[in-house]
Amino acid sequence: MRRTALAVAAAALIGLAACGGTPTPSAPPFSPAPTAGGAVTSGRAAGSASDAPTPAATSATSGPAASLPQLPRGGRTIFPAHRLVGFVGYPGSSALGRLGVGDLDARAREIERVAEPYAAGRTVLPVLELIATVVHGEPGSDGLYRSRTSDRVIAAHLAAARRVKGILLLDIQPGRADVLDEVRSYARWLGEPDVGVAFDPEWAMGPGQVPMRVFGHTTGEEVDEVSSYLAGLVRAKKLPEKVFVVHQLSPSILRDEKALRAHPGVVLIKSVDGIGSRAMKESTYRKLTGGMPKPVHAGFKLFYSEDRRFGPLMTPAQVLALRPQPEYVLYE
Repeated sequence: MRRTALAVAAAALIGLAACGGTPTPSAPPFSPAPTAGGAVTSGRAAGSASDAPTPAATSATSGPAASLPQLPRGGRTIFPAHRLVGFVGYPGSSALGRLGVGDLDARAREIERVAEPYAAGRTVLPVLELIATVVHGEPGSDGLYRSRTSDRVIAAHLAAARRVKGILLLDIQPGRADVLDEVRSYARWLGEPDVGVAFDPEWAMGPGQVPMRVFGHTTGEEVDEVSSYLAGLVRAKKLPEKVFVVHQLSPSILRDEKALRAHPGVVLIKSVDGIGSRAMKESTYRKLTGGMPKPVHAGFKLFYSEDRRFGPLMTPAQVLALRPQPEYVLYE
């Protein structure tokens, strides 16, 4: 997805890619400082029993489905009833997105306000997209160029999402780690009915590759493995549909899309993440959604700072005029 895990230098780098230029990797990625009660770790997130998620509410309706877990605003299917609108970020870092700026509950309420114009006949579902696995420019103790945030941070974000009847997405920037291994490390949280996954494949490095020196990539087969794993969780726990977002800013970052398959219980979304003017973003969107496989839904990302360097930020009406119409709109 984004220069998400990096500061301004990364944004400029990815902006070049979105505009059709040749990126020149530069500054090292941002390394998040430990936050109160939730330091990042190089391996499995460190938590305690007190960080265990509070069970989400089940439906108040009667009938056979009454005892099954529901989505926060009702029902067990995402589309076409809902449109997802959210912020992305990491706590305490404005460079990583709007979600990390200031008070978490204030940001969650802001998402609700920002989302209102996007309803267009659907129920808006707020999204908090937390960067859970954060890429780094240094290898770390395990040599994988990434760290995982703590259970305490995840618990705080899930609680904030639930207070606005929204969902939490755990965003993965894997470095040299295997993306499926990273997703599995959050199994405790993904067993919840209102927690899904996002994946930033430009930070998926191969052997010998270093983040910010090259762009990473993924394949349809890799994405399908994650979808299959999530579908197994949904099936085993009788969960409502689970969201899986793959962020893409250029064609080379997601290869062999034909390998993508539909998995019952998993809603696969491609978020188009190009930076630039309205015309540039629309061009990137057409390029990356044209010929998109049938199981994939369209998403669109806006950058509060970077996009405004090229002109006004696109309005909700302009975003909704895109075809296919985005079903997930994300702000960084």
